[in-house]
Amino acid sequence: MKGTRHTIVALVENKPGVLNRIVSKWRQRGFNIESLAVGHSEIPGLSRMTFVLGGPASDVEQVTKQLYKVVDVVKISDLAEEEIVTRELALMKVNAGDSNRGAIIEIVDIFHGEIVDASPDTVVVEITGTEDKIDAAVEMLRPHGIREMARTGRVAVTRGRAVSAVEEEGAAAQRYRPAGQGKPRVGSLL
Repeated sequence: MKGTRHTIVALVENKPGVLNRIVSKWRQRGFNIESLAVGHSEIPGLSRMTFVLGGPASDVEQVTKQLYKVVDVVKISDLAEEEIVTRELALMKVNAGDSNRGAIIEIVDIFHGEIVDASPDTVVVEITGTEDKIDAAVEMLRPHGIREMARTGRVAVTRGRAVSAVEEEGAAAQRYRPAGQGKPRVGSLL
């Protein structure tokens, strides 16, 4: 049984190897990551990772608790029960000769996309929106011949005043506290 699709947001220290350690935790538990997006966050020195994966809520909760043991994780949230705004970006190189260029331009307009590059026989289309919108655009453009496609995967933020990362007041008062800070080190006398 696959279970619910979960959108997990992790705020992590921007250091080499962090992505590998976090992805390994999901892999060890047999999860397939459907989508992964990583980028800078609103807090200098921290990155935001957004994972989309399927599985029972109890298993996802267990892994998220284990991720707090990774010293580089500042905060992790499962947004499955939250009201969220999600977006994805797709770049598609589509065959576009004289005979079908007008039809492609119409499709791009319908999806509020942009043509970001053009050559005599292709165009590069940029579409931003929900995964369903991107999927629909792909299906409409597929008959014209998609030569190449790159998708970012889902990125998400919570709606309204709620935040999925560090609360603003706490972030303003102090930079951040890594999950492992303040814990006794192995071999210490404390």
